Amino acid sequence: MASEDYRYIIVGGGLAGAAAVEGIREIDGEGRILLVSSEKHLPYDRPPLSKKLWLGKKKVEDIFIHDQAFYAANWTDLALGATVAGIDPTAKRATDDGGHACSYDKLLLATGGVPRTLQGLSPNGDCPLPGGYSPRRDSPRPALDGIRYYRYLDDYLAVRQAAAEGKSAVIIGGGFIGSEMAAALNLNQLDVTMVFPDAYLVSRVFPESLGRALQEQFIARGVTMLSGDRPVSLERRGDKFVTRTHNGQTVESDIVIAGIGIVPATELAAAAGLALENGIVVNEHLQTSHPDIYAAGDNAFFPYQALGQRVRIEHWDNAINQGKWAGRNMAGAGEPFTYMPYFFSDLFEFGYEAVGEVDARLEVFADWRKENDTGVIYYLKDGKVRGAMMCNVWDKVDAARELIRKGAPMAPDDLRGAIR
Repeated sequence: MASEDYRYIIVGGGLAGAAAVEGIREIDGEGRILLVSSEKHLPYDRPPLSKKLWLGKKKVEDIFIHDQAFYAANWTDLALGATVAGIDPTAKRATDDGGHACSYDKLLLATGGVPRTLQGLSPNGDCPLPGGYSPRRDSPRPALDGIRYYRYLDDYLAVRQAAAEGKSAVIIGGGFIGSEMAAALNLNQLDVTMVFPDAYLVSRVFPESLGRALQEQFIARGVTMLSGDRPVSLERRGDKFVTRTHNGQTVESDIVIAGIGIVPATELAAAAGLALENGIVVNEHLQTSHPDIYAAGDNAFFPYQALGQRVRIEHWDNAINQGKWAGRNMAGAGEPFTYMPYFFSDLFEFGYEAVGEVDARLEVFADWRKENDTGVIYYLKDGKVRGAMMCNVWDKVDAARELIRKGAPMAPDDLRGAIR
């Protein structure tokens, strides 16, 4: 990172950071931009790492959001493989870990999140799981070579190299990443074992009947499910890994993947004295507690206007739209963030799109055409639709958004056939 002056500095080279470049350029065609990324790759789409790359629908070269020429044409300097070590909001300077400082008019924290570690899965929760490791943002490598906290392109490249037909994998975690990776590796002819503490797959989002039905589909395809269990130790034995669980299971595998969620990357914000709660607190314009510093993407705790509450969202669509919105506002647009992001997943033949507050702890009503396969699941609070999941029902996200925005009380009879 050279010591220079920029109108805009973007800290983070993920979806939100790349989208911010686009947003800035929609308003300001001239101000110089610096994008700093701890990864050495150009900004890329993250969803294909657990989806289309494994299904043969995309190649690695297809997932980069823009090529080098785009950034050059848009007066954007790239500092790849670099780390911002500190921000001085008063002097409006950002300093890298080599001591080089750059000034800015506006700065965006698009730092995303870092993988949750196995420390929380240890028997006492107060020491690292034997064989586990807490990865640093600038060096997300586990202590036992080959164990992957699955989030980055380098994780995909390493697992893809190891994932030959007939190999075996242990996947720790039964949420979005765990279930998607189990399906992907199973389709690539690997012997897959899942270990997770919940009773059924994706229990935070799926109602129990759906979660258990999908789990049975995984089992029918040959995936071994160690649900209601957790690893207590990991070790290397020759070319293999050995995972031991709380319930007394011992599983030998060629690959171990930990997909147990992320935590927002807030260290820079904290050191700069910015307000934090469940992430970096921003207002409706995505400004932090310092008006010249913005945040967007996985790390932003923002007012979700349609729901009337603050949330932090870790999905692809939110990162893209929030990043672009933040870029436009950094350049002077002054537009409140009103967008309602959606998310999606594909698990074998079961696919879905969802929007709003999709939480299995809410009141749930399922309007099935085919039970646990095709239909719409509504998530309600005080009789009002807060979220919707369209299961094998496509192109209906806007209809779901409209129901949520209306905020009208709705009984199950009102919801039958409401989205088709």
